[in-house]
Parts: sequence; structure tokens; C-alpha cells
Amino acid sequence: MSNQTETLEFQAETRQLLQLMVHSIYSNKDVFLRELISNASDALDKLRLESMIDKDLQVDTGDLHIELVADPEARTLTVRDNGIGMSRDDVVALIGTIARSGTAELLQKMRESRDAAASQELIGQFGVGFYATFMVAEKVTLLTRRAGQTEGTRWESTGAGTYEIGTVDDAPQGTSVTVHLKPEDSEDNLFDYTAEAKIREIVKRYSDFISWPIRMAVQRPGEEEGSSTTEVQTINSMKALWARPRDEVAEEEYRDFYRHVSHDWSDPLETIHMRGEGTFEYEALLFIPSHAPFDLFQREGRRGVQLYVKRVFIMEDCEALMPEYLRFVKGVVDAHDLSLNISREILQQDRQIQVVRRRLVRKVLATIKDLQANNAEKYRTFWTEFGRALKEGLISDTDNRETLLEVVSLASTHDPAELTTLAGYVERMKDGQSDIYYATGESRTMIENSPHMEAFRAKGYEVLILTDPVDEVWVEQVGQVDGKALRSIAKGQVDLDSEEEKKEAEAEREQRGKEYAALLTWLTEHLKEQVKEVRLSSRLTTSPACVVGDAFDMTPTLEKMYRAMGQEVPTVKRILELNPTHPLVTGLRKAHEQGGDEPALTETAELLYGMALLAEGGELTDPARFTRLLADRLARTL
Repeated sequence: MSNQTETLEFQAETRQLLQLMVHSIYSNKDVFLRELISNASDALDKLRLESMIDKDLQVDTGDLHIELVADPEARTLTVRDNGIGMSRDDVVALIGTIARSGTAELLQKMRESRDAAASQELIGQFGVGFYATFMVAEKVTLLTRRAGQTEGTRWESTGAGTYEIGTVDDAPQGTSVTVHLKPEDSEDNLFDYTAEAKIREIVKRYSDFISWPIRMAVQRPGEEEGSSTTEVQTINSMKALWARPRDEVAEEEYRDFYRHVSHDWSDPLETIHMRGEGTFEYEALLFIPSHAPFDLFQREGRRGVQLYVKRVFIMEDCEALMPEYLRFVKGVVDAHDLSLNISREILQQDRQIQVVRRRLVRKVLATIKDLQANNAEKYRTFWTEFGRALKEGLISDTDNRETLLEVVSLASTHDPAELTTLAGYVERMKDGQSDIYYATGESRTMIENSPHMEAFRAKGYEVLILTDPVDEVWVEQVGQVDGKALRSIAKGQVDLDSEEEKKEAEAEREQRGKEYAALLTWLTEHLKEQVKEVRLSSRLTTSPACVVGDAFDMTPTLEKMYRAMGQEVPTVKRILELNPTHPLVTGLRKAHEQGGDEPALTETAELLYGMALLAEGGELTDPARFTRLLADRLARTL
């Protein structure tokens, strides 16, 4: 099978991405080398870890390193490692295909972006470092062999839509990527990437902290005039950034390290450098990104920080160190007293890891709280990107719930342009108001136009506007804030009148109750398949009707969420509330009292319920029947 080669096409999205890279959407092309070195470092980490786990794996880990080979005459730069390597299937899966949802959206945004910085941010969200080579290359050749396998794989492409892949017998273990640079006079080549000085500059700037030696053969003048000798030098310091005191690390070093661990091309929003001493010693260097990755809300998305033990890489995404709602946090934790052979399963139960996790979470939340108090712009960016994920912690992290409630920001009717904290809402509550009112829905517009809002708007009560799916769950779990109950405006009875107003309106309400008793009984019977009760409303001012739930009923949105997750939940019948002052409702009462046409009354009842359901954003069980009844009724009015 030696040297058998076939030509394959890139996946459509990969092909489009390559075209964008080839046409230089990003001005700083130096990062291609940073990305290749970062990938090589990951491969070395994985080999060392694999050799500890699999005792039957016959590999030499005595001299793991990264080698850079520049050939000015051939205009090539090769990045070589003796790490884990790849199989043929790995190469096709990792390079020929971008198997991630959200690809099409990313590409569209990148095509629309005219700004280099914006393009950089978009690429960073997706993490496509290998393709950066095509910013400077007219061709890329990859040679690799996975540790433990005998056959290697050769891959080559110009980035024009296809690639060649073949099997080779003599590939060394690990991976080498040879970048065939574009011609020297090309407009895309502002620098000579085969020049020693340029390579050193890039490594020093972006990769100095890499824990593996980065070696390069350099020419030095010989003792005799005109002669030279070749000398292999390690060109990075290999100093672990997290182990150095904070005052000895420059901000640029932090930023470069963040790009290395996150494969993100933009700067972090905030850096957290901490050291734990005492019973359990550890160092941690964590970062809050400046934007959410594309896979933040995807089940297969990456989560967790890197785990090291005494500078030895152990695990790439250590979920045990960071709760799921903080899955956007990137960085490194170096624990001093763990076993090098520790597994994911053991980590979940390890006491030291649990202690470290609690401290990390508290520090991250304290950092977010500090942003909220002292840097409004950064906090606004954070909440826009990660607020929805952070609210998941209100459900899962009861230990830190109080802190989370302090940093949560929510939309409300108080100021359409600004978010509010829960403490801010409580401060603005009316005299005598005992509950925090909220409304959930798909959008602000839908909630603001909902019939449920009418009485609250008329009385001047502030309502929190919650539009994220997670909001449906956390408000039920939390229940109250600062002794004030969280109360849905679409559930239970609503009475916003003052004691004086109640006394004035008591006789009127009693009279209306008598007037409408017969109609309410009739409607409850005729709509019994849809609702469990029909009653008069105290929350409506302009709409004829609305649909509400009992105080402890599951909301329709929550029902749909559970069913979408495959859970069977019983359908909850709701309550139809009527506005006794609306002409449609008063007309229906009079027609019923006068013994009006039964089919016509029944149709009106159906239409009334359907309109109430649509007004809150609900779904009709039989839209065709509703529209037919409505069309017939409108036709009779002409």
C-alpha cells in the first residue's frame, strides 16, 4: 500500500473557509506559526499522557520536542514534532472536514466583515488554526504517523478545493507540517518567514512559554574566515507562566498564553492568576474570554480547563475543575499533590479537586462581581456573551446562588435600554409591594404586548422581562430574592389595587360576579377540553381575554422544553380570564342572557379563547378551524 494516493474534496464549508484564508482576511499573518507550534505542543502533551495510560504503547518519550526547519532557497518552513501523530482517518476528520454546527453562520459573518479585527474575532470564536497556514502558503504538506501504528499518512493541498492523501511506510512518529511559502514578491508576503530573526521574533512573542523545547538549527560563523557551522538551539524559555509571580508577567505574555490555551485569536476579557497554599497547593491561570465560542450551547462543545500536575500535562478539558455553567472559562490549573495517573472518574470524587474547584468558582464569580462594580463596559460585554450560561448556575450551584443573584442582570420595563440587577428592582419596588413580578416569553416585544402586562403597566409596576429558555427554570428554583417572592404575571390571581381601591371596587366586583356567573359557568362547560376554569380578570384593561396558569402550574414553554428533551409531562389545562369591561365580553354576556344562537355563541367562545392564546404567543391546536371561523365571522360583518 506504500505511496498509494487519492484526491478528495474538502467539505463545502471547509472549502469556503480556505478561500477566505487564501485571500488574506486577516492582516497579522505571523499567527500561522503560533497556531502550528500550539498544535505541535498539544500533540506532545497527548503522547506523554497516552504513554502513562497505555503501558503497552511502545514509544520513546525521552526527548519530546518541536523542531523548526527553514529552507530559504526552497522557501519552505517546516514545523515538526514527535508527538501523538494522526491516523489517516484522523487527518480526514480533522483537516478535510469542519464537523461543527454554526459553520455556515460563521462563514457568512466573515464574508460580510470588512474589518480585519472583526475577522480575527470571528476566526477566534471557531478555532481553525491549521487553516491559517494558507494565508502565507501556496501549498501545505503534512506528514504524520500515529504512535503505535506502523503506517503513516501524507496530506497535501493548495487550498483550492481538493487535497491529496496517501499512505507511506517510512513516516517518523509525530507530525510535520511543511509550509511552501508564496513567492517572495507576492503582495501577501510582507515578511520572510524563513529568516532566523523573524522566526525567533514570532516564537518569543507567541510561544516562549510552551513547556516543550522549540529547536532550530542556525548558522554561526566558523573559526576560519568565510566558514560557518550549524548549531541547534532551543529558542523558547519553557517557563510555565502560571508558576511565575504576577508582577513578573507582562500583559502581552498573558494574552499570548490565552491564545495558546483557547485557540482564540482575540484578547481575553479578564485574566485571573491565583495560587492556593496550605493543605492543597496549586497554581491557576484562568481567562474569561471576550466573546462566546460557537459551541457554548452545544452538547458536544468543549468545557473545562487544562489540568497539570507538577507541570506535567494530564487532561485537556478537566470538567471536574469547573462547573458547566462556567464552561466558557479557559486556562490552566497545576495541582501539586495529585497522582499522574488520575482519571476523569477519580477526579469527580477526589477531595483535593473538589476543594480546588470551590476556590476557583468563588474567584471567578468574585472577578465577575468586581467587573460589575468597577467596569461597566467590560461587565456589559461579559453579560451579553455569557449571561445566559451563567444563569444556569442559579439552578445547579446552590452554594453560590446568593453571589450569582447579585451579579445577574435582567431586562425590565423600568428602562428598555438598560438591564437591571435584582437589588435594583427591589430598591424601586412600590410601597406595599411584596413580590418581584416577572414575565417569560420568546421576545421582549411579545412580552410587552401580552395582555398579562396591561394592569401592571396601568398601575406602574415594574416587570422583569425574561426571554432565555433557562429563565423558565431558575425563577421556579430560586423562588425568592431578599425575602421577596418571584411571581409570574401569567400565573395565579392578580390584585394590584390598594386597600382603599379594594373597598371602593368591592361592591362593583360583587355585582359583576353575579352578572357574569351564568356566562362563566356556560363557558367553562363549552371550553372544558381546553381550559379548567373561566373567570373574570383583574389584570386586563384593554384586551378581551387572556390565558393564565394556577400559581404552581408548569408553564407551556417549560412543558415544550421537557418534551423536546424526550420527557413525558402531562398537559396542564389553564384558566381563561375575561375582561368584564370589554365590548366583546359584555356583548357575549348579553347574547347569552337573551338566549342567542347556540352555534354562534360556541363559535364566539372558541374565537375568544384562540385570540387569548395567540396574544400570549401560544399555539393553536387547530389553526385551520380558527382561521375559518374568524373569516366567516368577518364576512358576516360586511
